[in-house]
Amino acid sequence: MTQNSLRAIKNVRLPDCQGLWQIDIEQGKIRQIISQPQVDVVGDDVLDAQGGMALPPFIEPHIHLDTTQTAGEPSWNISGTLFEGIERWAERKALLTHEDVKQRAWITLKWQIANGIQHVRTHVDVSDPTLTALKAMLEVKREVAPWIDLQIVAFPQEGIMSYPNGEALLEEALRLGADVVGAIPHFEFTREYGVESLHKTFALAQKYHRMVDVHCDEIDDEQSRFVETVAALAHRENMGARVTASHTTAMHSYNGAYTSRLFRLLKLSGINFVANPLVNIHLQGRFDTYPKRRGITRVKEMLEAGINVCFGHDDVFDPWYPMGTANMLQVLQIGLHVCQLMGYEQINDGLKLITTYSAKTLNLQNYGITQGHAANLIILPAENGFDAIRRQVPVRYSIRQGKVIAQTRPAETLIHLKTDEPVDFTR
Repeated sequence: MTQNSLRAIKNVRLPDCQGLWQIDIEQGKIRQIISQPQVDVVGDDVLDAQGGMALPPFIEPHIHLDTTQTAGEPSWNISGTLFEGIERWAERKALLTHEDVKQRAWITLKWQIANGIQHVRTHVDVSDPTLTALKAMLEVKREVAPWIDLQIVAFPQEGIMSYPNGEALLEEALRLGADVVGAIPHFEFTREYGVESLHKTFALAQKYHRMVDVHCDEIDDEQSRFVETVAALAHRENMGARVTASHTTAMHSYNGAYTSRLFRLLKLSGINFVANPLVNIHLQGRFDTYPKRRGITRVKEMLEAGINVCFGHDDVFDPWYPMGTANMLQVLQIGLHVCQLMGYEQINDGLKLITTYSAKTLNLQNYGITQGHAANLIILPAENGFDAIRRQVPVRYSIRQGKVIAQTRPAETLIHLKTDEPVDFTR
């Protein structure tokens, strides 16, 4: 498949639609979507989806590209704990250079492109007087723009109030071009510092017209309740759609009475949530004996309450998570399991947790397979969402502005019994 612009995608399935469809493309935009004509359209600029399903591109709403690809450098996290991960990162952070950050980020970005991801929000540590990682990632953002829309969160890893010049560094990051203001209130020295840090975060967001994405209550402590402050500030300032609370793993341990009151505020505020199943279930509950908590926020209850929530990776191949290939379907599969979202419709609708719900979190405009939108989409070799998730299918094609930017050739598995038989894990 060449880089030439497509004129049409034929024989494609669409979510919640019966039969096969054809997507006509003109100048990189979707001109029309019609039922598959009986007269077949042909040509080198026509892509035959062969009954595969079209989706808007996958979205990565939470990742740390400044730390990616550092697992085992200079040494491995032997215990697998958060605290040893912090120690290992402190060793590696001392070796950071501009080119080092760019080179590692690009490796993972290429993995993401191969996996059908076209929108990414990365958190970048700004607890560094030189802002080395931030400056490198701002360059990467410009370089990767033809293939991925990259949002950068100015993330005060060591705190805003608890780190020398933390607020000044955060503001400088915004002046340099960071898209989103971050915070980490549960990591501040005191609860009072944590609350004050959030007030400063929202003030900066308003001053620079930025979104907010807070590392919030990423701890097993049931008394860590900064999410209520995030929601209250978002509600007061009418910013809910532009505010995200990431992780909120402490919510797993809140008592029912408090949670009931909290959910009323969360709905009123309209804020978004990101859960990171792979990392949350791996790092949380480390102080538990048994029963051991699952360590992930209340995704199922949020969905039932109409609160926007989506799934992210958090880490790929770094001191906190030494695994991963930037595959959002893997994140989704684990998330559905651990959140007990295993009913048929829950699984079939699960793709929304890595597409449309993520788009709302990132405040994306003109996202989706709709007439007039940019022809940005992926093709999965699957009949529906359930089939795609169960078989963990690769992204067959990733298309951006009407051009194929990634493709995966179909694998073939043979078993040798009395005769050779192909196996594709369908029935």
